[in-house]
Amino acid sequence: MANIAAYGREKIKSRVSWAVATFFALLWFFITLTPFAFMILNSFRKQFDMLTQGVFHLPDPWFFENYPRIIQNGFFGYFMRSVIIVTLSLILLLVISALASYPLARMRFKLRSFIYGGIIAMMSIPMHVTLIPIFKMTNWMGLYDNLFSLLGPYVVFALPMSIYILTGFMMTIPKEVEEAAVIDGCNRYSIFLHIFIPLSKSGLSTLAIYNGVTMWNEFAFANTLLQSAPQKTLPLALGQFKGEHSLDMPIILSVLVLSVLPMIILFIVFQDKLVKGMMSGAVKG
Repeated sequence: MANIAAYGREKIKSRVSWAVATFFALLWFFITLTPFAFMILNSFRKQFDMLTQGVFHLPDPWFFENYPRIIQNGFFGYFMRSVIIVTLSLILLLVISALASYPLARMRFKLRSFIYGGIIAMMSIPMHVTLIPIFKMTNWMGLYDNLFSLLGPYVVFALPMSIYILTGFMMTIPKEVEEAAVIDGCNRYSIFLHIFIPLSKSGLSTLAIYNGVTMWNEFAFANTLLQSAPQKTLPLALGQFKGEHSLDMPIILSVLVLSVLPMIILFIVFQDKLVKGMMSGAVKG
């Protein structure tokens, strides 16, 4: 009887816990959904409809001309420049991170602790204190107002966190796998390319998604190092449309919708890899 009573209490606790968890999950869902609902609904209004209608009411009438207008005014130019610079930055970042993380995770040498500690210390440097030095350096190199001037800052400021995460991830790979490869005659380069890179795909995917979202939305360096419209990236498009249309809020919200849509789709498609990578990297073996 005591076991039955204990089982009943545990069952009640389990149901209450699930009910509480479900309530907070739904609450968080509606909180995060509200900004997107606001953007999408109001992007289908005319310029002054937001003043005469409720911002969360359905548009009356639905106005579909905002999206063709922003596309005609060069939106895809900003979009493609962001795609180019983010793609190149991520490729460079992942290559450097993998090359740096492997020796830090699997090799023992004198300066390892010093180098690893220095990389972790770099995570504490605020990005914005480097804006003026980077601006002067970029100007001296003749790269000012050049899209590729963003490559350096994007990669450098993402490296410390990426190396830290990927080093921890590679430490979880069993040593027996590496020892078996050595017995089979593999050298360090073969082990890195054919064993550690395939086994680290989840960690690399996590870094790509995390840093990709950050680079996609980055504004400070883009605003500092780029000046002319043919070089500006998507985060700067908002300022261009804001000035051109004199605070036409539906137009601005349409730009925001198209700006965040690729990242939402990317997260939906790769969310399993992101969760898997985070969970795998959290376990130290």
